[in-house]
Amino acid sequence: MLNPDGTLQLIKSKATELGFLECAVLPVGYLEEEKEHYQKWLDAEMQGEMDYMTRNIEKRFDPRLLFENAKSIVVVLQNYFPEETQQDPEAPVLSKYAYGTDYHFIIKDKLQKLLDYIQEINGPCSARPFTDSAPLLEKAWARRAGLGWIGKNSNLLSTRHGSFFFIGELVLDVELPYDNPKLVSDYCGTCTRCIDACPTKAIVANRVVDARKCISYQTIELKGDLDENLKGSFEKRVFGCDICQDVCPWNLKSFPHEEPGFEPHPDLLKLTRNEWHTMEKDRFNEIFINSAVKRAGYKGLKRNLKFIQDS
Repeated sequence: MLNPDGTLQLIKSKATELGFLECAVLPVGYLEEEKEHYQKWLDAEMQGEMDYMTRNIEKRFDPRLLFENAKSIVVVLQNYFPEETQQDPEAPVLSKYAYGTDYHFIIKDKLQKLLDYIQEINGPCSARPFTDSAPLLEKAWARRAGLGWIGKNSNLLSTRHGSFFFIGELVLDVELPYDNPKLVSDYCGTCTRCIDACPTKAIVANRVVDARKCISYQTIELKGDLDENLKGSFEKRVFGCDICQDVCPWNLKSFPHEEPGFEPHPDLLKLTRNEWHTMEKDRFNEIFINSAVKRAGYKGLKRNLKFIQDS
C-alpha cells in the first residue's frame, strides 16, 4: 500500500505525463467567498442571454450537490498557446483556443485516463470529469488550489504560465491525499492593460466582465443579432477574443503547447481575408471538423463575418 505522499506524487506525475501543466488535489467544500460576487453579477444581468448561468446556483458553489458523495477534486491546467498564429494580418481573427479539436473532447479524455490511473493505484471509485461543461466554478477551484489568481480581466493568471490554458476537474467519491496550497497573491498590481485594451469596454470593474459587451459572448453565446452599438469595435474578431490576454504582461510566460489535438487544420492559419468571407459550408465543415467553432455553426460564423465586414 502506497503512503499518502507517494499516492499524491504519483497522481501529479501521471497528470504531467498526460500533458497537463499543473495538477492539484483538494477536498471538496463550499465556495462561500465566491457566492456574493457571483450573485451581484447576476443581479446586474451581466450574463446576457446565458440563462444557464442563473440555474443550479447552489451547485456552482458546492460540488457535493453536483456529484453524489463527492469528496475530492483534482484540478488540472492544459496549455493551448499555439506556436503559430494566423498569417494574413487583414483576415478575421479566430480565438487561439479554437484552432484545433474542441478542448472538451481532449481534456475529458485525458481526465478519464487520469481516473483510470487513480483507480489502479488507489482502488475502486466513481468520478465525473468536467471542463467548462457543468455548473462548477472552475477558476475559483483553481485559485483555491493555488494555481493562480483571478486577474482584472476575470481570467485565472499564473506567474509560471500566463493564462492561455484550460481548466479541468475530476470530482471523485473517495478521499485522496491532499495538497496544502497557499492562495496566490494578486500580481496584477496597478496594471490596467487588459481594461484599457478591451475595444468594447466589457471589463467594467476589477474582475467584473459585462458579458453583454464581451466579443466572445457576442460571437459565440449570442443566438440572435449582434449588438449594433458595438459595431466597429470588434477589431476583426470573428469567434472569441484574446485581446485582454494578448496584452497581459504575464502572457510573456506563455510557450507553445505540445498537444497534437490542438494543432489546426493545415489550411486554417493560411486563410486570407477573402477566403474567410467567401467560405462555403463544405469548406467550413472541412476546416472546423470537431472544432469549438461548430458551436456557432456555419450560420453563426457568417453572421459574425458580415458584422465585422460591415463595420
